[in-house]
Amino acid sequence: MKPTKIIHIALGSNKGNKLQYLQSAVDAVFERIGAVKKISKVYTTPAFGFDGDDFYNACIAVETELKPKKVLKELQTIEVELGRAKKSTKGYESREIDLDILFFEDEIIEDKNLVIPHPELHKRRFVLQPLLDIAKDVEHPVLSKSIEILLNECKDNSEIEPVNIWLKNPRKTYTFNDYNYIAIEGNIGAGKTSLANKIAQDFNAKLILERFADNPFLPKFYKEPERYAFTLEMSFLADRYQQISDDLSQLDLFKDFMVSDYDVNKSLIFSKVTLPEDEFRLYRKLFYQVYKDIAKPDLYVYLYQNTERLQANIKKRGRNYEKDIKDDYLEKINTGYLEFLKSQPEMNVKIIDVSEKDFVKNREDYLWLLGEINS
Repeated sequence: MKPTKIIHIALGSNKGNKLQYLQSAVDAVFERIGAVKKISKVYTTPAFGFDGDDFYNACIAVETELKPKKVLKELQTIEVELGRAKKSTKGYESREIDLDILFFEDEIIEDKNLVIPHPELHKRRFVLQPLLDIAKDVEHPVLSKSIEILLNECKDNSEIEPVNIWLKNPRKTYTFNDYNYIAIEGNIGAGKTSLANKIAQDFNAKLILERFADNPFLPKFYKEPERYAFTLEMSFLADRYQQISDDLSQLDLFKDFMVSDYDVNKSLIFSKVTLPEDEFRLYRKLFYQVYKDIAKPDLYVYLYQNTERLQANIKKRGRNYEKDIKDDYLEKINTGYLEFLKSQPEMNVKIIDVSEKDFVKNREDYLWLLGEINS
């Protein structure tokens, strides 16, 4: 996954349906830039530097993978799409929506078209007051003072009053926290770990990742599958049991739900493909003995990708021991998953074809996938 940064954005409007413009901007930021982590109260303030209607102002904290100039470009696009026209006069004027980058974590940028931190934020009460709601202890990277201190020192005496209306966080439209435990499953290279990571990051979930990289038999299996298949599956059986039983029993009071990049039943699916019939029967008996009391996921998401796309993903991630995986092996694994899911009518399962989507690089595809899971 790409590294992310927390950025702070100021929103303002003093034309038309001001609250709707602010809400539409928040929604657009979520769609184009990243997850909205925090939203301040809405404040009403007099127009600053010109005669005009009072403004509604707010600030948001956003987690984004985008670079600063890309964020600026997206914000400018949002402003235009919401009806903001180019200035007709020099100086300040009324506007449907105004979006400004205040902080880009602790980055300091001085460019012809972009200065971060915003050079005027410490002088403007209508920025500092809502920013205090969501970033009280954030330190200005140039002035080395917290937002609280900057507000106390601010010489702007403009009147500012909170409005008894709250902007809605777009991520609240997703109901993932209605579940206690969501399992993301899929074939090798389907993107299950990437999706589990993104959901955990965006929706405050406890993340459970399979420890496959620690299994010393995995590279040996890909070289000599007949020799190491049973050893590999038994080692996964023991390790998955230990991990999932530990993780599911350790509640995190600060997280809303749990999301994992595997379900323990994958042991049955893979072993049926890799083991001879007699060994598989023995393995299945052991599996049911070991996992009889393990909690099942409340939602099971299966990411389907066609074989060509799986191979492209496997090649892209560059794990040496996976480079010789054959198409027919991936197809058998996929068939195994689908047969297993058909045999589990009591499970809450969603099978989603993501073969034509890139939810890791494309936020629009990612939001589409979230919508499919949430539907």
